[in-house]
Amino acid sequence: MSQKLTLKARAAKAKRDLQYANSPARKKKRADSQKKRRAAKKAGRSLTNKDYDHKDRKFKSVKANRGNDGKGTKIEGKSKY
Repeated sequence: MSQKLTLKARAAKAKRDLQYANSPARKKKRADSQKKRRAAKKAGRSLTNKDYDHKDRKFKSVKANRGNDGKGTKIEGKSKY
């Protein structure tokens, strides 16, 4: 379900989201995931509908990798991967 935002609020959110996505920490996590994904593909693993889980250090389904394995994201906090 998408958020019902005004044009002004939508633009502000897009700006915030872009700043967060381009923060140094997010760039490191994104680069790490891409590196692991390339290595796994090279090794012949099937990665269809899979994401790398930094906490469990393995590839999981997209569904299982969201929301801290069904426990929600509040307790994950500022985990360092």
